[in-house]
Amino acid sequence: MTRSVPSGLGAPYDEVDLPRTELPTRPNRRNRSSSDTAIPLAAQQPFTEFKPRRFAKPFCKFLTNNPTVFHACSALGAQCAEAGYKKLSERDIWSLEKGGKYYVERNGSSLIAFAVGDAYEPGNGAAMIAGHIDALTAKVKPIPTKETKQGFVQLGVAPYAGALNMTWWDRDLAVAGRVMVKEDGKIVTKLVNLDEPIAKVPTLAPHFGLPALGPFNPETQMVPIVGLDNSDLDGDENKHKKHTIGPVNSFAATQPPRLVKAIANQLGIQSLGDIVNWELELYDLQPATLSGFDKEFLSGGRIDDKLCSWSAIQALLGSSYTPTDSPSDGNGSSIIKVVALFDDEEIGSLLRQGARGNFLPSVIERIVDSFASSNASSSTPRVAAAGGNFAGANLINQTYANSYLISADVSHAVNPNFLSVYLEHHMPRLNVGPAVSQDPNGHMTTDAASTALIQQIAEKCGSKLQVFQIRNDSRSGGTVGPMLSSHMGVRAIDIGQVQLSMHSIRATTGALDPGLGVKLWKGFFDFYEEVDASFR
Repeated sequence: MTRSVPSGLGAPYDEVDLPRTELPTRPNRRNRSSSDTAIPLAAQQPFTEFKPRRFAKPFCKFLTNNPTVFHACSALGAQCAEAGYKKLSERDIWSLEKGGKYYVERNGSSLIAFAVGDAYEPGNGAAMIAGHIDALTAKVKPIPTKETKQGFVQLGVAPYAGALNMTWWDRDLAVAGRVMVKEDGKIVTKLVNLDEPIAKVPTLAPHFGLPALGPFNPETQMVPIVGLDNSDLDGDENKHKKHTIGPVNSFAATQPPRLVKAIANQLGIQSLGDIVNWELELYDLQPATLSGFDKEFLSGGRIDDKLCSWSAIQALLGSSYTPTDSPSDGNGSSIIKVVALFDDEEIGSLLRQGARGNFLPSVIERIVDSFASSNASSSTPRVAAAGGNFAGANLINQTYANSYLISADVSHAVNPNFLSVYLEHHMPRLNVGPAVSQDPNGHMTTDAASTALIQQIAEKCGSKLQVFQIRNDSRSGGTVGPMLSSHMGVRAIDIGQVQLSMHSIRATTGALDPGLGVKLWKGFFDFYEEVDASFR
């Protein structure tokens, strides 16, 4: 397809300021597309003309339109496809081309996109950015039907990571996820988004004293209410009897009838027996928006870590973009440019779609193998040294040694109300630039060597770096960086945009921060090869 910039980009991408009337509102699900696939113009602008503000509104739209990890993965994949990236399957043999652009998904919740340089040779390095697109949430239980209590119909949910904390109470919560459906003898996946206020976890009024202060039992006191059923007050003999719909022994028969009907209606499912299974979760319905007197803040749900992940994809598409119909990178690059976005980071990354799995190493090895095999007949020295027509240990480990990984995860912005909890001189500010995160106990990958390289890249693209480290009397978080860099043996750094209210149902970053991330990540892809040469 044509890879010219779509003519319909229009004013939102060209404006420096975003008028209040332009702010995103909760879209009508009947009228919106699954992703905002236009490539922002700023991703193709020279660094001297880079305007980070242009990315604020597209990022708000992305957050609002993609409430689950499945929606986010699908939307980013669609954006890659529109930008000329070819979708691969892990089940197939890969035949790749120099100058080619590709992406692959795993489990519908993790995605890796990569662009192969025109001058790439097996053994050359990869410039990699890794982040995560999962977020704290409340997942609907396998059989979520609960006994009606005093007329309240409730839905059984389980917290994912640190969800259902106090910031989740008294919020308008919607339901979204993926549904497995039988169609024409096959099992297909459909995304669903019941973007209406359905559930709420009510607080207990402070008038009741100590019980209102907690601690609260997440199994019995944090159960969302989703409806009312006062039929027992009418003398109904079958008061609150469990009603089911769908064929006997079907999945639908185990689920709350109103939930089944709502999902079937949205997806156009005629036979409830065709619903095989689903994964659903609750999310905050309030749209992402800009705030502050001058709209300098950006607030929304699920900012951690869609902020870094979304920015990384925009940077990759901008760095590999060409205005011609050629699939070529067009810049003579000899490296692989990679963005890897994982699921399950918030719960330890232990599943196959998490960073501890083999997803990223297997993709890198398959890339090297594809070109090593295609180059076998040319008898290049590297391929010969690797042992012939496959990516042996020499080429794979040479690739990792020539590579560099940015572990891109959000960091803590300074909170003016709690300055005492921050380490002096390590207080990142909003709308300034990404922060390099360090930890003396190995929770981050950052060291002097990896920092020196990113400092050179930041200087070339005009980005400002900040620094964050936790105090000795506080607990450090973790990222995908240590597990990936140790698995592959690549140099790595932990760096990311900053935000307030981490792990709240609704967090805040700067309106410039999505674009400031794009600027640095694009600079990394554009200048890594040149800068890395000075470290050999």
